[in-house]
Amino acid sequence: MQGEDPFDQGAGSILRQPKAVWATAGASVVAFMGIGLVDPILPSIAKGLEATPSQVSLLFTSYFLITAVAMLVTGFVSSRIGGRRTLLAGLALVVVFAALSGTSTSVGELVGFRAGWGLGNALFVSTSLAVIVGAAAGGSAAAILLYESALGLGMACGPLLGALLGDASWRYPFFGTAALMAIGFICITAFLKEQPRPARKTSLLDPIKALGHGGLASVAASAFFYNYAFFTILAFTPFVLDMTPYRSGAVFFAWGLLLAVFSVLVAPRLQKRFGSLKVLGASLLLLAVDLLVLGYGNHTAAIVCTIVSGAFIGMNNTVYTELALGVSDAPRPVASAGYNFVRWFAAAAAPYLAPKIEEWSDIHVPFVVAAVAAVIGALVVRVRRSALTREAEALEPKHAAEDGVAALAD
Repeated sequence: MQGEDPFDQGAGSILRQPKAVWATAGASVVAFMGIGLVDPILPSIAKGLEATPSQVSLLFTSYFLITAVAMLVTGFVSSRIGGRRTLLAGLALVVVFAALSGTSTSVGELVGFRAGWGLGNALFVSTSLAVIVGAAAGGSAAAILLYESALGLGMACGPLLGALLGDASWRYPFFGTAALMAIGFICITAFLKEQPRPARKTSLLDPIKALGHGGLASVAASAFFYNYAFFTILAFTPFVLDMTPYRSGAVFFAWGLLLAVFSVLVAPRLQKRFGSLKVLGASLLLLAVDLLVLGYGNHTAAIVCTIVSGAFIGMNNTVYTELALGVSDAPRPVASAGYNFVRWFAAAAAPYLAPKIEEWSDIHVPFVVAAVAAVIGALVVRVRRSALTREAEALEPKHAAEDGVAALAD
């Protein structure tokens, strides 16, 4: 995959895709907006519902905990009802629970509704990646970058939407997301035809069995520690910055732009020159340094380091996704489900543990813990370097053949 140029203007260009792919990618943007949507309004939610930071952080924890567990269900569901219906079911759940989130009268209600939102998002996000990879022109490299583009754009626009709507009321961003996802539902209905179902139906345990592969297990383990660092920044930093929704939204918008640029434009070029594992290891170590400066620097340094972290997160996201989909012989939807099952647990843990660690110690320590997690992620990549490289190279012809079959089917 490193040798492909997805920006080539031929038929395989990332920019020349079927309408179904663009419809799915567009809905994915809104799905990822839902992750960072609450960032700039976390203090407002805490004030409006008379909740503590650790209570409000459960908005992330419930969301990602359900998302992690639901990863075991997504392949089971999509292999039986098809990718299109699974996408629509996920979108419908997000519309309903995002709207209900806006009606919450207590933090407990809001946490519960976010859990339902997480279930819908899991069904949509995991299936959308498989649909984009299967339907995109140009093979897996163009498809993954298109998916990462949607992720980056969604991560950038989510805080901005949250700030713009949340300045009037913390409830409005939830209603706005419900409306946008309803539009995504209409686009998927109109442009995406039913995808071919796999010859063998996926069982609930297939993603767990896939993790028995050493390469995939190593990628998932490293991503677990990386995600702890990632979501410490996303969920805990807004309380540290303590800014108005507009200012916080602007910071995370810039963060998301860097995430998008580095995941789509910078990461592929660095991978081609230095190799995926070197890029990933270096990026994780730089993220650890960034976290330490964020935790111990002054307010201006915290703002700068929050924004700069988007660059490292963008590179990491692209490399991890490619490794997870290409390192094992498991079908890509199954490999993706197993990988996401592991890493989303860290996304659930970090938002809850970071404010708790602050309560037990001081405001600096959560960032030290996150930095240590990033270093452990880099060490896993280093220790398993030879196996990851050897297994990925051995399976490259197999996945190239899969992409060829998908292109012919399309």
